[in-house]
Amino acid sequence: MVLGSFADRKGRKNALMLTLMLMMVGTLIMAVAPTYAQVGVWGAVIILVSRLVQGFSAGGEFGTATAFLIETAPHRKAFYASWQVAAQGASMLLASAFGYGLTQWLSEEALYSWGWRVPFFVGLLIGPVGLYIRARLDETEEFTKGERTKTPLKDLFVHHHGRLLAGSAVIGVATISVYMILYMPTFAVKNLGIPATAAFLGGVVAGLVALVGVPFVGHLADRIGPARVMTYAAIGALLLAWPLFQLMVTKPTVPMLILVIGLLGVIMAFYFGPLPALLSSLFPAAIRGTGLAVTYNVGVTLLGGIAPLVLTWLLSVTGSLNAPSLYYMAIAVISLVGLYFVRKRYQQA
Repeated sequence: MVLGSFADRKGRKNALMLTLMLMMVGTLIMAVAPTYAQVGVWGAVIILVSRLVQGFSAGGEFGTATAFLIETAPHRKAFYASWQVAAQGASMLLASAFGYGLTQWLSEEALYSWGWRVPFFVGLLIGPVGLYIRARLDETEEFTKGERTKTPLKDLFVHHHGRLLAGSAVIGVATISVYMILYMPTFAVKNLGIPATAAFLGGVVAGLVALVGVPFVGHLADRIGPARVMTYAAIGALLLAWPLFQLMVTKPTVPMLILVIGLLGVIMAFYFGPLPALLSSLFPAAIRGTGLAVTYNVGVTLLGGIAPLVLTWLLSVTGSLNAPSLYYMAIAVISLVGLYFVRKRYQQA
């Protein structure tokens, strides 16, 4: 809400600079945070603060970056906007690769004493490069020459709440696919006895699939329409959820885990890739940053963020190792309903 409306009032470039600086601050706090053994409960408080700052930054990054990409793209808007998702795939790839490398090359004592800080210091190196690039960007012409509003948040909730609700429902398959990719290794290690190091390999595969595949999906979405591609992907998620979990449960091996996570990565690529372009088309330029940011984060929070809690509860209540697939299928249905309204009521292809 804060950073999305800031992007609509003060410009995409200014918001992009602010989100990156906030992420650098949050990551630096994480990297240098004292341990519980050193400062007691304040160590936990400092970590919590760093995560809140990072989350605040991430909350505004998607809407602002997507609005900038869409408004900068002279043509092939779905392709340009898909790089937002491809970059997330690159992040997943790098994070998983770091995790795998650290667990393989460091002793447990070294990993827990100082090794866990390494990825955060490496992540900080991206900051100055990003700030340099963003400082040299020109503001988008659509923002500078278009109509402005002083109350983008009010306008969104008063005049475009239907689009907000439909868009939030559409987020479902995208966010649950990401959370499921992150959850599957934990599920496999805790419930199926698969080695913990395999968890990171699955993330590497899923990140690579997203990084390579998403731009091609964006290109496809420019040809046949983002909503159509996403509808097919959501149907695929609905049909494949149970068989994928059944494969994991009946054949709990490392290759099978990697295969299942890789297929989840394919679903994510086909659904998530066209999503930024579709959401951008729902909102006029004057409130695009706010509309994208609020819609995306409402969907992620309600349909993806609570996934680990819901999945753990389902496992305990049903006693079935296939139970998480039911939640995945339910979210796919919600997204299909959202896509129906986006296509029929708001005339998005």
